[in-house]
Amino acid sequence: MDSIIAFFENIDPVLAALYATLFTWGLTTLGASFVFLFKGMNRALLDGMLGFTGGVMVAASFWSLLAPGIEMSDGEGFMKVVPSAIGFTLGAFFIYGLDQILPHLHINFKESEKEGIKTPWRKSTLLFLAITLHNIPEGLAIGVLFGGVAADVPGATIGGAVTLAIGIGIQNFPEGIAVSMPMRRHGASRWRSFNYGQMSAIVEPIFGVLGALAVSFFNPILPYALAFAAGAMIYVVVEEVIPETQRDKYTDIATMGFIFGFVVMMMLDVGLG
Repeated sequence: MDSIIAFFENIDPVLAALYATLFTWGLTTLGASFVFLFKGMNRALLDGMLGFTGGVMVAASFWSLLAPGIEMSDGEGFMKVVPSAIGFTLGAFFIYGLDQILPHLHINFKESEKEGIKTPWRKSTLLFLAITLHNIPEGLAIGVLFGGVAADVPGATIGGAVTLAIGIGIQNFPEGIAVSMPMRRHGASRWRSFNYGQMSAIVEPIFGVLGALAVSFFNPILPYALAFAAGAMIYVVVEEVIPETQRDKYTDIATMGFIFGFVVMMMLDVGLG
């Protein structure tokens, strides 16, 4: 871990954000490649992995984003938490707006339950768009942390940014599986399922770099930006991830997956960040 942190300390933080989000994209690709090895996936395992993803995202939202954002805010008492409260709310509304506009279909949902504007697009495309929407706040979260390092904001550290990237990458691996396998089940070829699975995370490098650039040029927005990413992630978990795990009889497995994901991310952030 020390050598990884040393590597990122010696390069431009915006470039570091790009490398870190390419890493998370790579783990999504690795997960999606499992579609070449297996014809399908046990529903209990899928729900458990989705629960794990939700746990990591919730833990990262607090330990890696909200808590540091509040700590680096000026003021005392209620005024110290105002930037995070504003950013958190705006982040949730941002994903809400995209959710209303972008046509998509959540994993485990019926085609009649697709969301966003009406479109004749195929089910595989709608599944892909749902996970792409899911990945936007993850890339943004990594980018704003590296941007804070670039701006020399107290409380923003390379260690914290790298830890968040590792945590997001870990949960992206089962996420890649969770995208490609359902697409394969719905009739897409292995190559098509793989491509949709790995491309769902392409937004992470894009939003990672955008987040890092924004904060490095306008460093006073960092507390707002951290909370914005947290609000976006929590919205995704509550509106998308948790409902996806409650559609069958494996709710307990999904819940324990959530707990395990939360604990893993908490230990990574406290232990390494």
